[in-house]
Amino acid sequence: MKQSELEDILEICNKATPAPWISYVEGRDFDSGSSFIMTGEIESRDYDIEFVKIKPEDQDFIAMARNVIPMLIEEIITLKSKIG
Repeated sequence: MKQSELEDILEICNKATPAPWISYVEGRDFDSGSSFIMTGEIESRDYDIEFVKIKPEDQDFIAMARNVIPMLIEEIITLKSKIG
């Protein structure tokens, strides 16, 4: 992957609502309401992302991706700079 492509991915991540994003699935994490992704820290909570229909695994993936993709991109950029 080119440096510019990595930087584009990181830019998109940085424009999204800040991490952490936490996935809460009805029936797994709580017993009433609907499944959602909570954005932000509890003390600085932003909005909740709710889905009309989504598999719990997909919801978990979306939340996890927001949390780790920026770290992975930074790590790739760091490693590429060391070898290259």
